[in-house]
Amino acid sequence: MTTQLLLLADTHLPKRAKVLPEALWQAVDAADIVIHAGDWVSEELLDLLEKRSNRLLGCYGNNDGPGLRRRLPLITQAAIEDVRLAVIHETGPATGRERRMDEQFPDADAVVFGHSHIPWDTTTERGLRLLNPGSPTDRRRQPYCTYMTAEIDGDRLTVQLHEISRNATRH
Repeated sequence: MTTQLLLLADTHLPKRAKVLPEALWQAVDAADIVIHAGDWVSEELLDLLEKRSNRLLGCYGNNDGPGLRRRLPLITQAAIEDVRLAVIHETGPATGRERRMDEQFPDADAVVFGHSHIPWDTTTERGLRLLNPGSPTDRRRQPYCTYMTAEIDGDRLTVQLHEISRNATRH
């Protein structure tokens, strides 16, 4: 059995965009599990993703208000097939991130995080995979808005970064 994942973070609706790009909604429909690593900003987006996703895992971010913080945890952890996953918004500066995450999540195989809007895919010395899908609505200093899809097959995690055309995010 394989499990299809959609990884996203930093949607910032409706501040950075009024709606998510259509490509992202297609990815939601194709995913077995949607994972959102915080900074939703809008409870309406949480409602939509809860209704449209087969399964939704998420956490709140620093820009999420009291309503989202009541509904979402600071950290989410789940076992998907043979992969132990943690989801958190902020991991601190890039310098030292690998060491900090190894210490904070000694039992995890992968950590999905957000906050920087910068795509990130590294593996720590211990073998912990660190994944930041970037942002599908606010590219900041990046050339494109981004998200990730992933496939879990047993204990194997395969990840792909997707770029969203600049025109698709202007709503």
